[in-house]
Amino acid sequence: MNTHPAQSKVLVVDDDPAMLRMLFRWLEKAGYLVRVASDGQQALSMIESDCPDFLITDWEMPVMDGPELCRRLRQLHLPQYVFIMFLTVKSASEEMITGLEMGADEFLCKPVYQEEFLARLRAGARVLELERRLSTQAHVDSLTGLITKRTFHEILGKEWYRANRFQLPLACVMMDLDFFKRINDVHGHPAGDSVLKCVAELLLHSCRRSDSVCRYGGEEFCILLPDAKENDAAAWAERARLKIAGLRISIGEKQISLTSSFGVSQQYKETRTPEALVDQADQALLCAKRTGRDRVVRYMSLNDAGELDLVTGETDLFKGILARHIMTPVVMCLRENESIGQAAEFFLHTRTNSTPVVDDQGKLVGMVSEKDLMAAMVFLHCWNQPVSSVMKPNVVTYEEDSPIRTIYEFLCRVSMRRIVIVKDRHPTGTISRGTLLRLFRNLVISKGLLDSEKGETAQAAFNSLHTRERLEEIARQLANQVSQLQSRFRDGTEDLAPYVVGGATGMQGLVNDLLIYSQYANPEEKSAADLQSMHMEGNYVD
Repeated sequence: MNTHPAQSKVLVVDDDPAMLRMLFRWLEKAGYLVRVASDGQQALSMIESDCPDFLITDWEMPVMDGPELCRRLRQLHLPQYVFIMFLTVKSASEEMITGLEMGADEFLCKPVYQEEFLARLRAGARVLELERRLSTQAHVDSLTGLITKRTFHEILGKEWYRANRFQLPLACVMMDLDFFKRINDVHGHPAGDSVLKCVAELLLHSCRRSDSVCRYGGEEFCILLPDAKENDAAAWAERARLKIAGLRISIGEKQISLTSSFGVSQQYKETRTPEALVDQADQALLCAKRTGRDRVVRYMSLNDAGELDLVTGETDLFKGILARHIMTPVVMCLRENESIGQAAEFFLHTRTNSTPVVDDQGKLVGMVSEKDLMAAMVFLHCWNQPVSSVMKPNVVTYEEDSPIRTIYEFLCRVSMRRIVIVKDRHPTGTISRGTLLRLFRNLVISKGLLDSEKGETAQAAFNSLHTRERLEEIARQLANQVSQLQSRFRDGTEDLAPYVVGGATGMQGLVNDLLIYSQYANPEEKSAADLQSMHMEGNYVD
């Protein structure tokens, strides 16, 4: 803040018209931007619509007095600190203590003298300047000059409150520079820093004054667009994408060109928290990166049906099936503070190639795979680093009650193989393409949806596999899984959970196969409806 009065906004509150006129003249002549209110309630509304630098208020007023106004103001989510000065005839220490506890910064007893009044305002301006300078250092990224992730979430909370109170739209954009690591590897980190500064400046100049741009981490940026819907934010993101693609950044004798990926979302009825809004944009960004990069993806497009048709005649194959019905349960996850060495042991014991990563409260924070570990494990000093240093923080998630049709359509459009199912941000399961292929096969067969000619062909195919022999082989494999699990119980293995989880998952898959082949062993005894009922009760697993 500049201490020059012309840069400062002052709100004066007093129920005495003569006092208001006098203070207005003094302040306006000194160069301040002045507004007046006659009571605390009116002042509170004016503060919410346009936050001042100074609040000068009387103590005793109708509707809402000065101390209550002061208390209410300190509870508001305001963009800046407001310096509060009381003008009052009360001079006892009890009143001053009350005012200070309510949040006041300065007292001036009536009658008021012009020179002392303006001098105290100038002293208050110096306090504000120091406070905002320290605040800037704490809340601004030193490289790009953008606000930090922490400050962004503070602003997001205030804008979320404002959007809900006044029924206004609120949009969020996540942006990531494509293949940024190559710039650091080929041209060096100073070149990467120059690129980040150029992109930050471009984003700032592309935004309105009401928008907020932050460096979210590394080469990732997040932009908050108040009073904007998803379509508006997508149009803004497309303009920004084209501008970034047109950048030519000189690094020595070379010029670097860039592309970027954007994920866009807005606050919907089902968007319950500010963090969920950012997560929606993050999921759209991940989809943009997985589908080729250098593009803008809207969150709602992840749920668009597109050209996919899952309805056969009058039967919707996925009708009524939710994510929790078919997901592979997640019983164990890695914690973000566990080491890379511990993660390697986890994968070896569980025979999995990827797993969710959670924080101390069990909430999802990322995903880590064997491939992520391999990049770090060749350096011995990396074995003690936390999993959070190599995990991928961007994870596509769906709630347990999400229709399976929505997940199917999403996995058909992107290159990723698996998504995570969550409940209250806690991972509870996964769904992969294999899960859906198994479900689709089971549904088609059990519902008897093939016509007679195709049905005869399918029946012949199953008969050619010698159905009874196949059932016997599945049962043998199932017994082998049980035997292996029993041996683990007997041999004194300390950490049984990975073997129990892996064995149970394998056995569930074999049980599904038994159910499918059973109708061809004795087709006259089980109807398609009976089999479908059996399948739905047992859940489908990958």
